Amino acid sequence: MTKPPTWRDLLPLDDGALLAQCEFDRFRASGPGGQKRNVTESAVRLRHKPSGLSAEATESRSQHENRARALRKLRYAVALGLRAPVAVERYTAPEELAAAVGTGVGRRDARFLTAIASLFDLLEGVEWQLRTAAKALGTSTAAVSRLLEQDSTVFRAANERRRALELRPLRTAKQGRRGR
Repeated sequence: MTKPPTWRDLLPLDDGALLAQCEFDRFRASGPGGQKRNVTESAVRLRHKPSGLSAEATESRSQHENRARALRKLRYAVALGLRAPVAVERYTAPEELAAAVGTGVGRRDARFLTAIASLFDLLEGVEWQLRTAAKALGTSTAAVSRLLEQDSTVFRAANERRRALELRPLRTAKQGRRGR
């Protein structure tokens, strides 16, 4: 029996290699967009066979653009959903995560998803206690929160996991300033 893949196995792959592991479906998207949208199969669904994750894109009338968008969404699903356990006792932050917390690697940076996946691994290892994760990273809880807040998909996934563990949801900096 082979072990299931983690984000460490999949995120470093180039687009072609990741696509080669996927089943690819085209279909007709419904909704606004004119007559062309309902008669061409421009919507795309990718199913990653080894992990079971899937992503679809229907935003564009171009199948090529939708395939690229679906691939980006699949990379997010990999980063947010496939964990690689860490030993918190002797934890050393990977370079991408240290850079993201220290200098604020932005979400358009190629290292962003790797940093987020590493952070989610750490948070999972400390049962989503931001204070403990921040201490392991040698930074503040505010720096960890800022990194999670940079992307709404990441922030939503973090709060979904906290909710599943019956923890209070994280608040954005804007929510914190308005009072409690």
